Formats: sequence, structure tokens, C-alpha cells
Amino acid sequence: MFNKKKKEEEPITENNAAEQEVADVQTENANENEETVAEPVVELTAEEKLQHENSALNDKYLRLFAEFDNYKRRTQKERVELLQTAGKDVVVSLLPVLDDFERALKATENATEVSAIRDGIMLVQTKLKSILTQKGLKEVESVNTVFDTDLHEAITKIPAPTDDLKGKVVDELEKGYTLNDKVIRFAKVVVGA
Repeated sequence: MFNKKKKEEEPITENNAAEQEVADVQTENANENEETVAEPVVELTAEEKLQHENSALNDKYLRLFAEFDNYKRRTQKERVELLQTAGKDVVVSLLPVLDDFERALKATENATEVSAIRDGIMLVQTKLKSILTQKGLKEVESVNTVFDTDLHEAITKIPAPTDDLKGKVVDELEKGYTLNDKVIRFAKVVVGA
């Protein structure tokens, strides 16, 4: 009985192997047929290739142009916003000084001593100068320095009181200022001749 089953199984195994071979051959034939079907690629003429390339380049150009245009608009908008709010931090830092001036005006209504008012005004001025110094503002030192056209604006020349003041600033009519080492206002000075 054992042998009968073995014999019955063997032909099935041989049949399975044969069927497997037939299936493999059919699969190979199907793959070859698919390859032959995929092979006939329609070749484009030179004119069609150039038109296709031209349309691709045109599309690329239009996309690049649109991207640049968007970039330009965005940077222009950012620049406008920056200009509108550029002085915001300076103005906000000056608001306490404005408050001090209002308090000083109220105090002058009932004050009888001038020295107290003077001291209050000097405190407000000191506070204002310190805030502006923190923002990069510096005074240009002018008196007794050599006249420099990059920092000074000569209003007039007078005879120098001493020989060592010739070509130097004798008097300052209006202070000059620099902001982050760039002159924003020239000092108006009198030069010794």
C-alpha cells in the first residue's frame, strides 16, 4: 500500500513538473510579446523634437519669470513695511521722555523756584541723550578741533584769537551728530583764520 501511494504520487509530481515547464515557457513568451509590443516607439522628427524642446523651455521661462515677479513683489512689500516701522523702536523708547516733559509742564504751573525747574529739565535732557546714545547717536566734538569738511559746516571765519587756533573750530553754533558712525547732521561752526 505504501508503494502504491508512492507510485501514484510520482506521476503527479512528474505531471506537476511538466505543467510548471509549460507555464514557464508561456510566461517567457508572454514577456517576449510584451517587450515586442513596447518596442515600437514612435520616433519624433527633428522638427517635432525642436517644438517639444521649445515648448519645455518656454514653460520653464514662464515659470521662472513668474517666480521672479513674485519675489520682486514680496521684497517690495517687505521694504515698504520696513520703512513704515523703521523708527518704531526709537519712538517707543522716547515716549517716557515725552511723559517726563508733560510732568515738568504740570510742575511749572505751581513752581516758584527756577533752580528746581532747571534741575528737572536737565534730568529729562540727560534721559533723552542716554536713550539716543543707546540707539547709536553720538555728538560730533567740534570746539578746538581741526576744521574737517566731513564733519563740519563753516558758517563764517573770524580772526583767530591765538595762532594755535588758526584752521581750527573756534565756536560751535549748532551741534553735529552721527548715527552709527555716519554723519546725519553737520556741525555749524566758526573757523579761526
